Amino acid sequence: MIDFASLVGTELGVGDWFRIEQDRVDAFADATDDHQWIHQAGPQADAGPFGGPIVHGFLTLSLMRPLTASVMRRYQEGVAMVINYGVDRVRFISPVPVGSRIRGRIRLVEIKPIDRGAQLKTETTVELEGSDRPAAVIESLLRYHD
Repeated sequence: MIDFASLVGTELGVGDWFRIEQDRVDAFADATDDHQWIHQAGPQADAGPFGGPIVHGFLTLSLMRPLTASVMRRYQEGVAMVINYGVDRVRFISPVPVGSRIRGRIRLVEIKPIDRGAQLKTETTVELEGSDRPAAVIESLLRYHD
């Protein structure tokens, strides 16, 4: 397993851009029974405070895997299993317009030994293309097992 202790406080990398289209937002709304008008394409969202439909915050959160996979797979060599252990903090900073692109900038915050492995706390800043403000900041916990 990688010596993560030397990486605490550093940026692990920046993930690939990921576009969120209306069909994904609609599928998420169906799966979660959250059909609030701000997420639905149409005149009501177009006339609303965001000038069009926006992505559910929890959809943004649920996309952590594709937002971080291209970075985190580099840190999984020699690891038998990685488990998503949860999140410590989630903040939705800026709305994500449907059709826009986001990506994750990952920093290693903390490492703790656990039985047969290590627990990593990462902070992922979800960047919104063309914006100076992030879409979200998410502290998550990953358990790496040998």
